Amino acid sequence: MGAAGGLTAVRLRAEAGEEDLYYLDESGFSPTLPTGFTWARTGVRPVVKREDTKNRRVNVLGALSEKGPDPELVWTAVDHKIDAPMVLDFVCRQIARIPGDAGQLAVPPPGWQRHRPCMIVMDNAQIHHAKLFKGRREELEAIGVHLFYLPPRSPELNHIERVWRSVKYEDMPVRAYTSTQELHTAVDHAMTRRATALAPTTTHLLKTA
Repeated sequence: MGAAGGLTAVRLRAEAGEEDLYYLDESGFSPTLPTGFTWARTGVRPVVKREDTKNRRVNVLGALSEKGPDPELVWTAVDHKIDAPMVLDFVCRQIARIPGDAGQLAVPPPGWQRHRPCMIVMDNAQIHHAKLFKGRREELEAIGVHLFYLPPRSPELNHIERVWRSVKYEDMPVRAYTSTQELHTAVDHAMTRRATALAPTTTHLLKTA
């Protein structure tokens, strides 16, 4: 069974409430967002603001669950690089919901299992294949968390890509931000609006600290 067929089977189980399905990915936001088009009066040249992008990006790590009884969009936005420990901690705390103290890498208590099995779809980025992930994969599977790696060059199979596109082109009308904090706030607001639009009836619209 190919990747598309495997995902279809997981989606069917998610729709039946047998398994949770999350699409995980990272996306970067620069202080000057792409401008596809603009308007100006006839004879007037439009001026589009542009901010320096060096060391001023906001990176978002997110996971989308759009099927099953508990749809949700969870994310965390940071103004630094996203690395493998951060992704693994996000998987353990925000998706698997492993209990634990903040600031420590979540380790499941003896005998603890997720209330419902979970499949996490992700691409083949280097941080997703880090030794840290390989070392915890059996442990994750034992508590009901499974990783599904997409084949190369298949972003269309990762449904959270649609979220990034909508947030960047529809939910952030201001296209240039003068500070990282201003951009960070705008990203958080846009992600919240997208979460509400994606799942208007859910009570699980979560943003991590």
